[in-house]
Amino acid sequence: MKKITIVTGHYGSGKTTFSVNLAVKAAQEGRTAAIVDLDIVNPYFRTADFKDMFENMGIQLIAPDFANSNLDIPSIQFDVVQLAMNEDCLIIDVGGDDAGAVALGRYADELAQFKDDIDMLYVINQRRTLTSTPDEVTELMYEIETAARMKHTAIVNNTNLGNETTAEIVEASRRFAEETSQKTGLPVVYTVYPKDIAEKVSAEDKFPAELYVKPIWKR
Repeated sequence: MKKITIVTGHYGSGKTTFSVNLAVKAAQEGRTAAIVDLDIVNPYFRTADFKDMFENMGIQLIAPDFANSNLDIPSIQFDVVQLAMNEDCLIIDVGGDDAGAVALGRYADELAQFKDDIDMLYVINQRRTLTSTPDEVTELMYEIETAARMKHTAIVNNTNLGNETTAEIVEASRRFAEETSQKTGLPVVYTVYPKDIAEKVSAEDKFPAELYVKPIWKR
């Protein structure tokens, strides 16, 4: 895990759950961490929901104004250079699709000085509408890069059906992830499994994840 990890993906791909797990993992390993909730598009899945958990673990959270509400259009301002200098790990959770990536593009010039220490991970989920084929996810990836003015460095296969996810569902998505990797020229660095399933899987690329992020109708 590099000093700065930028996480992008389609709406509902699980990028926020992955981002939260990255921050928690860093804290558990004794590293300082900050997570920027740059998702100013989708109000239903928010890292801001876990403010108390982050505080207890010493994770700094930077979230948009009016996060956790639909009362207004949220906005966010933060010093990305200062955060990158002060923290062992900086995780940036970007809003879904190219619309959300526009917010990241505003910081592209400042982030350029850290180009050798940035991973920009593209989270894919074959079980989501409009990203069920390698062609679909590849097209969306390039749209995100154009809006963000940055290039992805790797892919995270986060194919799941929420609480109904099984090891078979994840394993069946590997061909999809590999074909996407071939089309984009990017490696698949992680295959995400729910934590209880990951304990029974021997895959070298597995990333055990807790399902921290829940939709508003389940809170």
